[in-house]
Amino acid sequence: MARLPRLVVPGQAHYLILRAHDSVAAQGICADATDRETLMGALREAAAAEGVRVHAYSVLPAELHLLATPEQPLGLGRFVQALGRRYVTAYNRKRQRAGTLWEGRFRCAVVEPGPNRLAVMLLIDGISTEPDCSSASHRSGGLRETLLSDLPEIWQLGNTPFDREAAYRSRLEVGLSAETAGALRKSALGGWAIGSNAFITSLATPSTRGSVRPASPRPRGRPRLKPG
Repeated sequence: MARLPRLVVPGQAHYLILRAHDSVAAQGICADATDRETLMGALREAAAAEGVRVHAYSVLPAELHLLATPEQPLGLGRFVQALGRRYVTAYNRKRQRAGTLWEGRFRCAVVEPGPNRLAVMLLIDGISTEPDCSSASHRSGGLRETLLSDLPEIWQLGNTPFDREAAYRSRLEVGLSAETAGALRKSALGGWAIGSNAFITSLATPSTRGSVRPASPRPRGRPRLKPG
């Protein structure tokens, strides 16, 4: 089965997942504070160079999760490539290894503004148990991260910074249901859009072969016959 082209919509936020090779996961994408500082610097440089706004991040031993908005259709791909040139090179040099960190190409899902975008932020900020490995503190009263660009969903949580931080902390404590978190992750790994039926329908785009690139999985099984 042919691989679908990646669905990228300029001006819309995307949930990205970069998965590490097993050999990298054993020691972690970020093994220490120096790695984290290098990664954050690489993210800042790549985002600035490629016109990508980063809204949330989480670094797990085997995965890097991001919520980011590109300005151009090729922006996300170039952003990930730039991240590879900067961070992967430094990571390899430090460990005297060669090759990429990542297992195949990155996965992503375009996310509808509103509750869905807030849910993805909460998912990303809540999946890491290490406080220095996610953007959770940026929105919940900790140190502000210059890499991050806040979305309207955050501003709508309260009239003052204190109100917004308290509201976000409360949502983080409650978290998402396992079903919701699993569905968001599945969409990102599958390259499907996250949002309402109307939003998903609006994103279906013609491919280079003239067919329409679906924004959600097609129903399984044979299509039902229409009555004659």
